[in-house]
Amino acid sequence: MIYDVRNLSKSFADGDDRRRVLTELSFSVEHGETLSFWGPSGSGKTTLLNLLAGLDRPDDGVIEFTAPSIDKTMLVNELRERDLLRYRRNHIGFVYQFFNLVPALTVSENVLLPLDLADRMHLKEQALARLEVLGLSSRMSAFPNELSGGEQQRAAIARALAHDPQVVFADEPTGNLDAENADNVIELLRSEVRRSGTTLLVATHNEKIRNRSDQVIELHD
Repeated sequence: MIYDVRNLSKSFADGDDRRRVLTELSFSVEHGETLSFWGPSGSGKTTLLNLLAGLDRPDDGVIEFTAPSIDKTMLVNELRERDLLRYRRNHIGFVYQFFNLVPALTVSENVLLPLDLADRMHLKEQALARLEVLGLSSRMSAFPNELSGGEQQRAAIARALAHDPQVVFADEPTGNLDAENADNVIELLRSEVRRSGTTLLVATHNEKIRNRSDQVIELHD
């Protein structure tokens, strides 16, 4: 088991009141699984990803993460900021709806950035080879604004997997793509995480991602 989440609750200030987004949510995720958080906008999908990534703190509950590579268990909800940074840098890759590539860096530089941050430059050859697998071998020297939306998201997938993370978090990874590019990105993302044995957690309202997941957590607004 890579995640064991128990009784997770989160609310936000809404004027003089508080709006509860998640209420005593519990689930577990096995290493290598694809889990989709499914629901309409405002149902808490992105909030849940942010809690699991340690980018936000829950009101109540436990987020237990076990890194298979080092057989170490940690309580994400109790980590200090320094340890949270190390947790994200070493164990997690991110794919965003709006790509979030660094505009001043080329495709290859964007992909190699996580290796530099995690001190894993020995993975450079593997990371650049993934760009070829994703059909970007001729675009390595291009800047993000020179790429199509589908190309940018493929580069983002390569960047997310570059440092060999235990988990990839994908927040609406097809939400900014047309239907054809969305289908291609779904297949590429799934094939790459399967090939690397990575756990994939996806916030989505794309039915194709939902239907191809090992587990689906339904959220409601």
